[in-house]
Amino acid sequence: MAYLRADHGFIALAMLALAACGEPREEIVLLDEPAETVEPAGQTSANLGAGVGGREGLRMVGSSTVFPFATAVAENFGAKSAFPTPVVESTGTGGGMNLFCAGVGLGFPDLTGASRPIKATEYQLCQDNGVVAITEIPIGYDGIVLGNSVVSDAMDIERVQLFLALVAETPMPVDAEGRPLFDGRGEISEGRNYGEIAGFSCDSFITNPFQRWSDISAELPSQRIEVFGPPPTSGTRDAFVELDMIEGAQHVPCLDELSDTDAHMFERLASRIREDGAWVDAGENDNTIVQTLANSPSAFGIFGYSFLEQNGDRIQAARIDGIEPTYENISNGVYPGSRSLFVYVKNQHDGVAPGLQAFVEELTSEDAWGPFGYLAERGLIALPEARRQQAAEEARALTPMQMPG
Repeated sequence: MAYLRADHGFIALAMLALAACGEPREEIVLLDEPAETVEPAGQTSANLGAGVGGREGLRMVGSSTVFPFATAVAENFGAKSAFPTPVVESTGTGGGMNLFCAGVGLGFPDLTGASRPIKATEYQLCQDNGVVAITEIPIGYDGIVLGNSVVSDAMDIERVQLFLALVAETPMPVDAEGRPLFDGRGEISEGRNYGEIAGFSCDSFITNPFQRWSDISAELPSQRIEVFGPPPTSGTRDAFVELDMIEGAQHVPCLDELSDTDAHMFERLASRIREDGAWVDAGENDNTIVQTLANSPSAFGIFGYSFLEQNGDRIQAARIDGIEPTYENISNGVYPGSRSLFVYVKNQHDGVAPGLQAFVEELTSEDAWGPFGYLAERGLIALPEARRQQAAEEARALTPMQMPG
């Protein structure tokens, strides 16, 4: 189509009670003798609790994408060390950040997993609540996958087409002479058809008029647009918006111009996903999306590459901008949906939460996160050797991160 500018180029599943998270702090009895540390002003190891007694092991929250990797590390850590197996909860990236940043002490998590970098607002929330020393550990790569059931045909789609399928409002579709094809309500004008769309005008915006994939391009399936994806609190959702929606929007010429003249309006329009049933929030757990796709041959889903690896007998991935989400394509950054995964450590819990330093060492061991480690068997794509070595050194030293830019 003329308007497309393609640019091809850890283990316990039970939730813990969180009611204590807002209670006044009280002295706690630590189960391990804390190491001698330099305490932040106004805090000592004796008062690093918040309304609960001591606990026996580490507690980690966060991303559902990081969850299976964190669980594997927790299992191995519990089996190999003298420390209890850490408790790992799948709360979503955003939910995990809120819990992690709520305070310091054994009433709060020691670590959180994230499928995107910590936001400046989240970092500031941590600071405001006394979480003043955080170590960021990039643990490897993952990819944002658009997939469907293996009993259906695989999709081959461009990011601009995916954007047009899922954005809440589109610029006005126009014909080859620049005349609008829809009315203000998003209804196609009498006697006109989707095949006449030659471009878009940002002089006006309408509710997304595309009901079938083939409305966008005759090369796409004729079935109804139905995509199951993560909710707004998910890091996978954030990454999808950034890597696919916003990037796709920039291949609509008038939106690309808008990104230069009014970046705020562009980002608001490009990142808002439709709410008319074409996109369905399917919860924080990507496994739920996988199960839905296996039972719904006409539907598609957005999830992490590791879930594709684990369920290749039931689901398949679409090609995005002509590129498949393979280990090699994600690790070298060729695949458009490549992203980094992270673990964040609350440094003030070192010497207080039992086994924190030892857990970080297990996580950053070659047996765990190396290219032939047990996390690779679960779908994690390893960092390059040099970056992996540097990340391990900084993690084991609990090097505090700076405010994100």
